[in-house]
Amino acid sequence: MTLQDVAAAVRPHGLMVMGHSGNRILIGTDAGWWDVFTQSPEYLKKVKDPVDTWSKRVMGGIAKEMGAKAHYPSDGPPYAPFIAWALDTGRFWQSPTGMMIHETAGLMISLRCALEFIEEFQSVPAGTNPCTSCSTKPCVSACPVDALSDAHFYDVPACKAYLDTPEGTTCMTGGCLARRACPVSQSFARPEAQSAFHMRAFVG
Repeated sequence: MTLQDVAAAVRPHGLMVMGHSGNRILIGTDAGWWDVFTQSPEYLKKVKDPVDTWSKRVMGGIAKEMGAKAHYPSDGPPYAPFIAWALDTGRFWQSPTGMMIHETAGLMISLRCALEFIEEFQSVPAGTNPCTSCSTKPCVSACPVDALSDAHFYDVPACKAYLDTPEGTTCMTGGCLARRACPVSQSFARPEAQSAFHMRAFVG
């Protein structure tokens, strides 16, 4: 089993290998995931928690075929330490806003599963934190209510309160302005419809 084998298995489902450490591989959505997901029975039938249900169906099948154990961010408590796992891969870092940033997805991270194998995979050199060379750091000042900042933790109540106003429509329909301001996020090109879907789920 190789990393390339895993990448090839998840690619048709709009997923990608986002990093690995030891015997654990993190799987997340790529820019084409939305087109795949919106054709799924979970989305079309409007099942409860459609993304988590879809993830367990798809990744559960892949894990079984590959002889791996699947861990999901939604399972818990106790919840699996996905943030620690991500940082261990050398492909994720903490951004100035406190959110994690990925080397290719930017702030548009959606981890769907961690595959745990018996054997360990060959290590690769750590990547380079894109925030290091980002001189303007637009993510820091993009939030209209300063809910995401380099000066404090994420202010969830302030964020949700703003989203419930007419001014928050831009965030609700296009996604978090701080995430969208990131140059790496922009190159990742996540569809606005997907961001809007996640925002509705966030608001509840």
